[in-house]
Amino acid sequence: MDDAFLAVLADYDARMAQEEATFGAGLLTGGVPNRDALLLSVGEDVARLLNLMVKGCSARNILELGTSYGYSTLWLAEAARATGGRVTTLETEGYKSEAARASLARAGLDGYVDFRVGDALEVLPTLAGPFDFVLLDLWKELYVPCLELCLPRLKPGGLIFADNMLRPEINRPQAMAYRRAVRAEPELTTVLLPIGQGVEVSRLAGPDDAGL
Repeated sequence: MDDAFLAVLADYDARMAQEEATFGAGLLTGGVPNRDALLLSVGEDVARLLNLMVKGCSARNILELGTSYGYSTLWLAEAARATGGRVTTLETEGYKSEAARASLARAGLDGYVDFRVGDALEVLPTLAGPFDFVLLDLWKELYVPCLELCLPRLKPGGLIFADNMLRPEINRPQAMAYRRAVRAEPELTTVLLPIGQGVEVSRLAGPDDAGL
């Protein structure tokens, strides 16, 4: 990870620290004004895991649902640079997408990202795939319908990471609905990791799984 990446990461870290100092427990309970203006990132532990998994799996076609201000996009793009891949990232709000694009440009990584603005449920059907790696980190009521749209576009052996499965508490009903949905898919193997806010990692069966 080069100096440009680290400089942008430091800016994100400073923003997260300021938000934590200002709102504290409110970040986990929803008791903050204008949550849409907050970074609300996956956090460094989850981001590093995403980065390592993309590199370890040599994933090249990466999909992120929920760009927000680009924190996880930064880590995914750095991994995509290493694998010779590309990130397609979707965000409903144009101003967030532009802010993310500016940060990725400062890091020298915008050339590895295709920024899309629009409703995920409308944009996803236009994407052919197949995707090696998918990150779900958008409004939680969209997780199950996005899962249904992603599965036909997921490469055999591909991975889906879903964030916010344990926290914040305001997401619990939607998180439980998603966890039930992935476990009901016979071709998915899934595990809940108590990292960050909780990550559900699911893998689509591939040809090498025959007989297991």
